[in-house]
Amino acid sequence: MEEALGLIDVAETPLFWVGALAVASLVLWLLYRLFSGFRIWVLGNGKLLSPTLGKWAVVTGATDGIGKSYAEELARRGFAVMLISRSQDKLDDVAKSLEEQFNVETRTIAVDFGKTDIYSKIESGLAGLEIGVLVNNVGVSYSYPEYYLHIPDLDKFITNMINVNMTSVCQVSLALSKGVILNISSASGMYPVPLLTVYSATKAFVDFFSRGLQEEYRRQGIIIQSVLPFFVATKMTRIRKPTFDKPTPERYVAAELATVGLQSQTNGYFPHAVMGWVTTKLVPSSIVIFLGARMNRLQRTGYLQRRKLREQRNGASLKMD
Repeated sequence: MEEALGLIDVAETPLFWVGALAVASLVLWLLYRLFSGFRIWVLGNGKLLSPTLGKWAVVTGATDGIGKSYAEELARRGFAVMLISRSQDKLDDVAKSLEEQFNVETRTIAVDFGKTDIYSKIESGLAGLEIGVLVNNVGVSYSYPEYYLHIPDLDKFITNMINVNMTSVCQVSLALSKGVILNISSASGMYPVPLLTVYSATKAFVDFFSRGLQEEYRRQGIIIQSVLPFFVATKMTRIRKPTFDKPTPERYVAAELATVGLQSQTNGYFPHAVMGWVTTKLVPSSIVIFLGARMNRLQRTGYLQRRKLREQRNGASLKMD
């Protein structure tokens, strides 16, 4: 008994210090995380993005949603803006609005990113411009969640999605040799999302590509950021009413730009960052994938039912005519 007590006395001091070191390490880690979070989400880095980086900001997919909000926010900061999208009419409308609101120079390039023969036109349009910020925002998703082999016109669908979501990011990134590149990925690229599988995979590519390039070029002073938003109230997401966790594009972009230079990979908006942490650190990926598949199956069923009802009404209307 005395021997056992002696052993306990001998071990007591080292165990105490091991425990104290563990507690101190945990406290320091928590303090570091709190300080980092305060630095990113409260203080931000809003002064980094200014025309001192270069006179021009280039935004792809610039006529709607997040892309349009990036163009507006960068124009508000004094950048001249090059807008690149498919519809010349929409480009002209956005360009006119930016010029009237912010008194900045604008230019436009109308191209279809679903094609691969467009990049010489883009290169010519960007030649000679001092570009400080590039926002690779153009993207396309599914019209509704669907099983891979059931996607209508699958070959064309695959080609279009790869060209728009992946090829565009690789090709347009060649335009910048300094400054900031913001590659807009998606939270769908953080883990597989069944029934949106091709979209999810292309956005995962954007994330990996961005983080790889950041490591390649960070010593040259180029900032390349992977941006992974959850739901934002845009036409693409079909969310009409913004909420705290589903912000307007304007609110999302204002929050995201404050993270530039502080995070090479970001969800861009504090509630989205919390959701990203929960779904990647706390919840097993198998559960996230299962719940994503369940949600998308329900959305698929609802969409197909509504489409069937529309077809029935249209058929009845034709018969009456």
